[in-house]
Amino acid sequence: MLTITYFLPMDLQVTHLRTLQAIARHGSFSRAAQALNLTQPAVSMQVRHLEQALGLSLLERVGKRAFPTRAGELLLAHADRALRELEAGVERVQELRGVVAGRVRLGTSASISIYLLPPALRRFRARYPETEVVIVTGNASEITRAIVANELDVGIVSLPVRDRELAVAPFFRDELVAIAPAESALRRTRAVDARTLAGHPLILFEAGATLRRVIDGWFHRAGVAPRSPMELGNTEAIKKLVEAGLGLSITSWFSVKGEVRDRTLAALRLTPPLERQIGLVRRRDKPRTPALDAFVAALEDLRRSLETRRPRRA
Repeated sequence: MLTITYFLPMDLQVTHLRTLQAIARHGSFSRAAQALNLTQPAVSMQVRHLEQALGLSLLERVGKRAFPTRAGELLLAHADRALRELEAGVERVQELRGVVAGRVRLGTSASISIYLLPPALRRFRARYPETEVVIVTGNASEITRAIVANELDVGIVSLPVRDRELAVAPFFRDELVAIAPAESALRRTRAVDARTLAGHPLILFEAGATLRRVIDGWFHRAGVAPRSPMELGNTEAIKKLVEAGLGLSITSWFSVKGEVRDRTLAALRLTPPLERQIGLVRRRDKPRTPALDAFVAALEDLRRSLETRRPRRA
């Protein structure tokens, strides 16, 4: 019997491949080092070992950014599949022990990750300490593309989502409110319409953001348009500018509950009311794993808890 043995040019280390993935995902060595809890020299050394062993450059630096070369893209494509299979194998072995373990990759908006998810994530990690949750933030189109590409396992995004490869389930109805400084005379009105808001300086999310499109549609249906609003991409920055008296804004009720409770901001109902539907999205053919099933169950618990909360505004 003839036995043929094939040798790789090196013993490829999983940690080195994960480092290459992180650099490609974050676009820089420094951000990858931060995400991996490594020093930047350690990240550079791991990439250098890969490149020396393979005899080709895997990354190209342009200023402070890093981009995969053609060789890097090829290696990453195969490494992604290999690492997913390895993770699935580890999960199945752990399942034999009755342990839920593995990695779950969630994509969502920055505001949802800050204001809604932390309690659910804390409970999930306490119950399943052998799991790892990776959270990637971005807009709805970025998240859904990553799910289709199997770079993420599940997403919580603004609807509608029309990709045929995705299964979509309603998750949360996000009520939008106007916010004003705590001492604003508007707080006595309790509700405000588009024409009234358009007459004030406004601080809105940057053009192109999903939430901004929802807000612009509300103004458009009323036949008015904001006058040169200040645009920002960060909810916390918008709240601080409103609190400082530089204008009014429209944002998610869940993102300002704390400030309304502490009386640093006032929230006013919109008339007509404005909501956006948040959905839970996954690939239709996504294989089920114990870790993913447990995580989706945790998100379902969060969904039920959000449904029972009724907004109470000052």
